[in-house]
Amino acid sequence: MLTVNNLDVFYGQIQALYGVSLTVAEHEAVAVLGANGAGKSTLIKAIMGWETPRAGEISFAGERINGLTPWERVSRGIAIAPEGGRVFRDLSVTENLHLGAYLQPDVAIRRQMDVVFDLFPVLAERRTQIAKTLSGGEQQMLAIARALMSQPKLLLIDEASMGLAPILVERVFEVINNLREHGVGFLLVEQNAFVALDVVDRAYVLENGHIVLEGAPDDLREDARVKAAYLGG
Repeated sequence: MLTVNNLDVFYGQIQALYGVSLTVAEHEAVAVLGANGAGKSTLIKAIMGWETPRAGEISFAGERINGLTPWERVSRGIAIAPEGGRVFRDLSVTENLHLGAYLQPDVAIRRQMDVVFDLFPVLAERRTQIAKTLSGGEQQMLAIARALMSQPKLLLIDEASMGLAPILVERVFEVINNLREHGVGFLLVEQNAFVALDVVDRAYVLENGHIVLEGAPDDLREDARVKAAYLGG
Protein backbone atom coordinates (compact mmCIF):
# COMPACT_ATOMS: atom_id res chain seq x y z
CA MET A 1 0.00 0.00 0.00
CA LEU A 2 2.80 2.43 0.95
CA THR A 3 6.20 2.33 -0.75
CA VAL A 4 9.04 4.66 0.18
CA ASN A 5 11.99 4.29 -2.19
CA ASN A 6 15.49 5.77 -1.73
CA LEU A 7 14.30 8.86 0.14
CA ASP A 8 16.75 11.69 0.83
CA VAL A 9 15.59 14.59 2.99
CA PHE A 10 17.62 17.68 3.88
CA TYR A 11 17.21 20.59 6.27
CA GLY A 12 19.22 23.22 4.43
CA GLN A 13 22.63 21.64 3.90
CA ILE A 14 22.13 19.04 6.64
CA GLN A 15 20.96 15.63 5.44
CA ALA A 16 18.41 13.94 7.71
CA LEU A 17 17.49 10.83 5.67
CA TYR A 18 19.81 8.82 3.44
CA GLY A 19 18.24 6.56 0.81
CA VAL A 20 15.48 5.34 3.11
CA SER A 21 13.25 2.60 1.68
CA LEU A 22 10.36 0.78 3.33
CA THR A 23 6.97 -0.71 2.57
CA VAL A 24 3.65 -1.13 4.38
CA ALA A 25 1.17 -3.61 2.91
CA GLU A 26 -2.60 -3.24 3.18
CA HIS A 27 -3.79 -3.84 6.77
CA GLU A 28 -0.19 -4.37 7.89
CA ALA A 29 1.29 -2.93 11.08
CA VAL A 30 4.89 -1.74 10.73
CA ALA A 31 7.20 0.07 13.15
CA VAL A 32 10.20 2.29 12.58
CA LEU A 33 12.38 2.17 15.69
CA GLY A 34 15.10 4.62 16.47
CA ALA A 35 16.60 6.89 19.08
CA ASN A 36 15.78 10.58 19.36
CA GLY A 37 17.27 12.36 16.34
CA ALA A 38 17.44 9.24 14.17
CA GLY A 39 15.14 10.78 11.54
CA LYS A 40 11.86 9.08 12.42
CA SER A 41 9.73 12.23 12.55
CA THR A 42 11.39 13.52 9.38
CA LEU A 43 10.29 10.33 7.64
CA ILE A 44 6.70 10.81 8.82
CA LYS A 45 6.71 14.46 7.71
CA ALA A 46 7.96 13.48 4.26
CA ILE A 47 5.24 10.85 3.87
CA MET A 48 2.59 13.39 4.94
CA GLY A 49 3.95 16.08 2.61
CA TRP A 50 5.18 18.40 5.34
CA GLU A 51 8.77 18.02 4.14
CA THR A 52 9.86 17.83 0.49
CA PRO A 53 12.41 15.10 -0.29
CA ARG A 54 15.38 16.07 -2.39
CA ALA A 55 15.43 12.59 -3.94
CA GLY A 56 13.41 9.41 -3.88
CA GLU A 57 9.79 8.44 -4.40
CA ILE A 58 6.74 7.92 -2.20
CA SER A 59 3.87 5.86 -3.60
CA PHE A 60 0.51 5.09 -2.03
CA ALA A 61 -2.00 2.58 -3.44
CA GLY A 62 0.00 2.49 -6.65
CA GLU A 63 0.07 6.29 -7.13
CA ARG A 64 3.16 8.46 -6.85
CA ILE A 65 2.29 11.12 -4.26
CA ASN A 66 5.49 13.17 -4.06
CA GLY A 67 3.83 16.26 -5.54
CA LEU A 68 0.57 16.08 -3.60
CA THR A 69 -0.31 18.48 -0.80
CA PRO A 70 -0.91 17.10 2.73
CA TRP A 71 -4.69 17.46 2.39
CA GLU A 72 -4.59 15.62 -0.95
CA ARG A 73 -2.74 12.78 0.76
CA VAL A 74 -5.42 12.72 3.47
CA SER A 75 -8.07 12.49 0.76
CA ARG A 76 -6.19 9.47 -0.69
CA GLY A 77 -6.42 7.67 2.67
CA ILE A 78 -3.40 8.67 4.79
CA ALA A 79 -3.86 10.20 8.25
CA ILE A 80 -1.51 11.12 11.09
CA ALA A 81 -1.61 11.08 14.87
CA PRO A 82 1.17 13.59 15.52
CA GLU A 83 3.96 13.45 18.05
CA GLY A 84 3.00 14.38 21.59
CA GLY A 85 -0.76 13.89 21.19
CA ARG A 86 -1.29 17.38 19.82
CA VAL A 87 -4.99 18.17 19.98
CA PHE A 88 -7.05 21.36 19.81
CA ARG A 89 -6.79 22.00 23.52
CA ASP A 90 -9.62 24.52 23.91
CA LEU A 91 -12.15 22.44 21.96
CA SER A 92 -14.21 19.52 23.22
CA VAL A 93 -13.53 15.89 22.40
CA THR A 94 -16.39 15.85 19.89
CA GLU A 95 -15.25 19.09 18.25
CA ASN A 96 -11.73 17.65 17.85
CA LEU A 97 -13.19 14.56 16.20
CA HIS A 98 -15.29 16.62 13.79
CA LEU A 99 -12.17 18.51 12.70
CA GLY A 100 -10.52 15.20 11.85
CA ALA A 101 -13.40 14.44 9.47
CA TYR A 102 -13.49 17.72 7.58
CA LEU A 103 -13.29 15.96 4.19
CA GLN A 104 -16.11 13.51 5.02
CA PRO A 105 -19.88 13.89 4.37
CA ASP A 106 -22.21 14.14 7.37
CA VAL A 107 -23.47 10.57 7.09
CA ALA A 108 -19.91 9.22 7.12
CA ILE A 109 -19.02 11.43 10.10
CA ARG A 110 -21.88 10.06 12.19
CA ARG A 111 -20.98 6.49 11.28
CA GLN A 112 -17.28 6.97 11.98
CA MET A 113 -18.02 8.72 15.29
CA ASP A 114 -19.75 5.52 16.44
CA VAL A 115 -16.74 3.47 15.35
CA VAL A 116 -14.32 5.74 17.19
CA PHE A 117 -16.35 5.81 20.39
CA ASP A 118 -16.55 2.01 20.28
CA LEU A 119 -12.77 1.84 19.97
CA PHE A 120 -12.20 4.54 22.62
CA PRO A 121 -14.90 4.15 25.32
CA VAL A 122 -13.14 6.67 27.56
CA LEU A 123 -13.60 9.34 24.87
CA ALA A 124 -17.28 8.47 24.58
CA GLU A 125 -17.60 9.12 28.31
CA ARG A 126 -15.80 12.46 27.92
CA ARG A 127 -17.27 13.59 24.59
CA THR A 128 -18.24 17.06 25.91
CA GLN A 129 -15.05 17.53 27.93
CA ILE A 130 -12.49 20.17 26.88
CA ALA A 131 -9.39 18.47 25.47
CA LYS A 132 -6.86 20.25 27.69
CA THR A 133 -8.54 18.77 30.78
CA LEU A 134 -7.91 15.20 29.60
CA SER A 135 -4.97 13.19 30.90
CA GLY A 136 -1.89 12.81 28.71
CA GLY A 137 -2.92 9.31 27.71
CA GLU A 138 -6.44 10.43 26.89
CA GLN A 139 -5.10 13.27 24.74
CA GLN A 140 -2.94 10.76 22.85
CA MET A 141 -6.00 8.58 22.33
CA LEU A 142 -7.91 11.62 21.10
CA ALA A 143 -5.15 12.41 18.58
CA ILE A 144 -5.38 8.85 17.22
CA ALA A 145 -9.20 8.95 17.22
CA ARG A 146 -9.22 12.29 15.39
CA ALA A 147 -6.96 10.81 12.69
CA LEU A 148 -9.30 7.82 12.35
CA MET A 149 -12.23 10.14 11.65
CA SER A 150 -10.97 10.58 8.07
CA GLN A 151 -11.43 6.81 7.57
CA PRO A 152 -7.80 6.28 6.54
CA LYS A 153 -6.37 3.22 4.85
CA LEU A 154 -3.04 3.97 6.53
CA LEU A 155 -2.50 5.68 9.88
CA LEU A 156 0.86 7.26 10.69
CA ILE A 157 1.51 7.31 14.46
CA ASP A 158 4.38 9.51 15.58
CA GLU A 159 5.91 8.67 19.01
CA ALA A 160 2.71 7.52 20.75
CA SER A 161 4.53 6.84 24.04
CA MET A 162 6.26 10.21 24.31
CA GLY A 163 5.84 11.84 27.71
CA LEU A 164 3.44 9.23 29.05
CA ALA A 165 3.69 7.30 32.31
CA PRO A 166 4.15 3.53 31.83
CA ILE A 167 0.54 2.70 32.74
CA LEU A 168 -0.72 5.21 30.15
CA VAL A 169 1.67 3.83 27.52
CA GLU A 170 0.17 0.40 28.13
CA ARG A 171 -3.38 1.73 27.67
CA VAL A 172 -2.54 3.63 24.49
CA PHE A 173 -0.80 0.64 22.92
CA GLU A 174 -3.71 -1.65 23.76
CA VAL A 175 -5.81 0.64 21.57
CA ILE A 176 -3.17 0.70 18.81
CA ASN A 177 -3.09 -3.09 18.84
CA ASN A 178 -6.86 -3.14 18.27
CA LEU A 179 -6.69 -0.95 15.16
CA ARG A 180 -6.18 -3.88 12.83
CA GLU A 181 -9.52 -5.33 13.93
CA HIS A 182 -11.01 -2.23 12.31
CA GLY A 183 -9.17 -2.77 9.03
CA VAL A 184 -6.62 0.02 9.53
CA GLY A 185 -2.96 -0.50 8.67
CA PHE A 186 -0.44 1.68 10.45
CA LEU A 187 3.15 2.87 10.40
CA LEU A 188 4.35 3.52 13.93
CA VAL A 189 7.53 5.49 14.59
CA GLU A 190 8.65 4.94 18.15
CA GLN A 191 11.60 5.04 20.53
CA ASN A 192 10.03 2.53 22.91
CA ALA A 193 10.94 -0.77 21.26
CA PHE A 194 9.43 -2.80 24.11
CA VAL A 195 5.86 -1.77 23.32
CA ALA A 196 6.26 -1.22 19.57
CA LEU A 197 7.48 -4.74 18.84
CA ASP A 198 4.44 -6.19 20.62
CA VAL A 199 1.91 -4.60 18.23
CA VAL A 200 3.47 -4.83 14.75
CA ASP A 201 4.05 -7.42 12.03
CA ARG A 202 7.45 -6.08 10.96
CA ALA A 203 9.85 -3.38 12.02
CA TYR A 204 12.71 -1.31 10.67
CA VAL A 205 15.52 0.25 12.70
CA LEU A 206 16.57 3.77 11.71
CA GLU A 207 19.93 5.13 12.87
CA ASN A 208 21.35 8.51 11.87
CA GLY A 209 19.04 8.70 8.87
CA HIS A 210 19.84 5.18 7.59
CA ILE A 211 17.73 2.00 7.72
CA VAL A 212 20.15 -0.46 9.33
CA LEU A 213 17.89 -3.41 10.17
CA GLU A 214 14.57 -4.89 9.09
CA GLY A 215 12.72 -7.96 10.30
CA ALA A 216 9.98 -9.65 12.25
CA PRO A 217 9.55 -8.59 15.89
CA ASP A 218 10.88 -11.88 17.30
CA ASP A 219 13.99 -11.65 15.13
CA LEU A 220 14.72 -8.08 16.13
CA ARG A 221 14.25 -8.87 19.83
CA GLU A 222 17.05 -11.44 19.50
CA ASP A 223 19.37 -9.18 17.51
CA ALA A 224 22.35 -8.16 19.64
CA ARG A 225 22.36 -4.60 18.28
CA VAL A 226 18.68 -4.09 19.07
CA LYS A 227 19.10 -5.59 22.53
CA ALA A 228 22.01 -3.29 23.30
CA ALA A 229 20.47 -0.11 21.90
CA TYR A 230 16.76 -0.45 22.68
CA LEU A 231 16.04 -3.36 25.02
CA GLY A 232 18.71 -2.92 27.65
CA GLY A 233 20.44 -6.16 26.70
